[in-house]
Amino acid sequence: MSEHEREETGVTAITSAKPASAEVATPKRTKEIIAKYGFSFKKSLGQNFLIDQNILNKIVAAAELDETKGALEIGPGIGALTQRLAAEAGKVTAVEIDNRLIPILRDILADEPNTKVIHGDVLRLDLKQLFAEQFADVSGVSVVANLPYYVTTPILMKLLEEKLPLEHIVVMIQKEVAERMAAKPGGKEYGSLSVAVQYYCVPQVVCTVPHTVFIPQPNVDSAVIKLSLRNKPAVDVPDEEHFFRVVQASFAQRRKTLVNNLTAFVGKEHREALTELLLRNEIDPVRRGETLSLEEFARISSSMLEAGWGSKVEI
Repeated sequence: MSEHEREETGVTAITSAKPASAEVATPKRTKEIIAKYGFSFKKSLGQNFLIDQNILNKIVAAAELDETKGALEIGPGIGALTQRLAAEAGKVTAVEIDNRLIPILRDILADEPNTKVIHGDVLRLDLKQLFAEQFADVSGVSVVANLPYYVTTPILMKLLEEKLPLEHIVVMIQKEVAERMAAKPGGKEYGSLSVAVQYYCVPQVVCTVPHTVFIPQPNVDSAVIKLSLRNKPAVDVPDEEHFFRVVQASFAQRRKTLVNNLTAFVGKEHREALTELLLRNEIDPVRRGETLSLEEFARISSSMLEAGWGSKVEI
């Protein structure tokens, strides 16, 4: 990584100590493994194997791992990233949904005693139990992964909502989704996903990744995003569920004003009272949800609860 790249990404490069012939993340080695095991890609699982070692360096560097820390990888594929994690972290657990990849991973990672592969669906696993069993003896844990596009948001929200003892989440995801997570109020990318992620984390886009560095190549470009978990949420709210429902309602129809979207949340009979509530909170009712900060959403949510418009309201 160049000095310019270090300044731009805010991470330090990590170089693998493995000989080049052992690295999975090259076009030649990846194709050899696929051919050796007769592996065929399942489009339904969003399988795209990374073949660029420089991108792997940036991912692992962003995770800030050392021998005292653990890493949870979701969707290891044939182990390209897993190899690097095993070299940097004290303990690595990789969860793979595709049972056809389990024997490949066990062969590739046979010389990595600090690494365990689990066959399972991370969306169905009891992650708190997994953390207790796998990471009891480490000082901190980060999730580091190349996530399938089709389940990016459900996986990330599960990790955040379950309040796992995480330091960082460093994941490669679709570029547009990464931009939405890191977006600030006022732009077209800013929405309910931005608020949800930033409530729990401080996001940083580490780098963009062209579609050409994967086998097979996806149709869109990717980005590596680093989510650093906050010690406490960005704003204080009396009811998290209600807060997120208010946020979702505010973005229900992006072209509508805040008062129009929230009227659908509280009922037409409360429109006038809702308008007064917004004005008391120094929020113009004709603003749109995309212009509101987390602090403003928190004020609205708290005031709506005080008014009796609680989390049982259907939207």
